[in-house]
Amino acid sequence: MSATATATLPSRAGLRLGLILAVLLLLADQASKWWILDGVRLPEVGNIPLFEVGPFGLDLTMVWNRGVTFGLLSGDGPLNHLLLALLAVAIAGFLLRWLWRAETRLVAVALGAVIGGAVGNVIDRLRFGAVVDFIHAHAWGWSWYVFNIADAAIVCGVAVLLADAIFRKP
Repeated sequence: MSATATATLPSRAGLRLGLILAVLLLLADQASKWWILDGVRLPEVGNIPLFEVGPFGLDLTMVWNRGVTFGLLSGDGPLNHLLLALLAVAIAGFLLRWLWRAETRLVAVALGAVIGGAVGNVIDRLRFGAVVDFIHAHAWGWSWYVFNIADAAIVCGVAVLLADAIFRKP
């Protein structure tokens, strides 16, 4: 058996691995948002500094993201959140098909992260009309966008998919 054949996964193995990760990330994302909204009550409390280590800091900061990544395409139209949710569902469907055909564990894990994150944010759009963002990282005078666990999963998954596409040998 060649090295290429041993690196590939049977369709169901990749699907199972990716779906398990997607569900775990979805649960972690929704639990963290429940904790922020109902436990900490961050919308009422305001900004909560968590820690600063040297030039790096992390705060809890409540932001209702009505757009897509980094607030792009935000709008207050009556159907805006529904259209964005439908777009995310369509993308998740495409990613599920890709996951079914994932050739490696790495790709299956990356796709599972993107799918879990996308579904977590779709749930927010349908429940609240916006995505619950609350993690604010800053360092050396730079401030990153406020994000959540779903956003982090999506970004990490996409980064892994890009690295795999660039560096994996055919």
